[in-house]
Amino acid sequence: MARLKKIEFSTEYRNHFGFWGIFFLINWLRWGSYFDDYPYSFKSNLIEFSLHIPFVYFNLLVLIPKYIVKFEYYKYALALLGSLIIIYVARTGLTYYMVSENIWPEADKLYRPFDINHIVAVTIGEIYVLSIASSVFSTMYWLKERDRNAIMKQNQSKMKLKYLKTQIQPHFFFNTLNNLYALSLESSKKVPDVILKLSRLMEYVLYDIKGTQMVDLTKEIDYIQNYIEIEKLRFEQVEVAVNIESNIDDIKIPPLLIITLIENAFKHGGPCNSNLRIKINCKVIKNETLQFEILNNFVISQNTSNKKGIGLSNTKKRLKLIFQNNFTLEKIVKFNYYIIRLQIPIQHED
Repeated sequence: MARLKKIEFSTEYRNHFGFWGIFFLINWLRWGSYFDDYPYSFKSNLIEFSLHIPFVYFNLLVLIPKYIVKFEYYKYALALLGSLIIIYVARTGLTYYMVSENIWPEADKLYRPFDINHIVAVTIGEIYVLSIASSVFSTMYWLKERDRNAIMKQNQSKMKLKYLKTQIQPHFFFNTLNNLYALSLESSKKVPDVILKLSRLMEYVLYDIKGTQMVDLTKEIDYIQNYIEIEKLRFEQVEVAVNIESNIDDIKIPPLLIITLIENAFKHGGPCNSNLRIKINCKVIKNETLQFEILNNFVISQNTSNKKGIGLSNTKKRLKLIFQNNFTLEKIVKFNYYIIRLQIPIQHED
């Protein structure tokens, strides 16, 4: 961490040194060409920039935070005026005694210090330098803050996504353990098979997708089929058909995104349904969109006012974080069928 901060500071210092170096070089060459006297231009600019630089940083780091931020504009104006007076006296005196008695060689006559025209010219020059430097440094600061805020927003989204993902996993395993408990009460011979399949699911969740943002769709389908096999052990009469209409070998999706939709199908089918039928369709549309469609029948008379789970709610939040508004999630009830249709943009393997 300390090393990272050192790199950041050195980069920032290089930007400042680079700006003042280029500014000085332009002024030196410009006025050297104008006077046809490059040694004089170098010496006079050396004096001027030794005052420009502290004046600019004093304004940016002291005056603006102390007065402008607090809306004390009149105090800022007075402080700025005082700074300009000090700079004028220092610049004029240093130029007069160290460079040339002609303190304003670009004028058409010889000026003495504290002449009103010379004061106005020097003041305008200082404000010109202050305006340029402040604009450049303010832009640099804005760009830096923009990048920092973008990184913070991205990190917040990742943390929120990770939180939603950790919520989904316990939710799923809680449901599965309830199923296992129900089977154990019946002394069912299915218990060992359920435990074995559950261990495979846990291996996938705890190890295979740990720290990954995208997984192979084929692996996610295998995970879903293992889940379906567990649910088949719980339901006496259930028919599940998985229909994959397109080639999905190189497609990736966010992990554990579809499982909540499958869980929802079993939940809406309900234990009262003696002949639960679920159909899962997966296809690629125009090589741009991946569509999942999950259909399940349900008993119309059964009580559907069960406690609302967190699965679908988290799925919507995850979709929003990952794809922004570039997805569709539809829920349709038609006759005695409950249909969920999800469309997301295709993510291919690199």
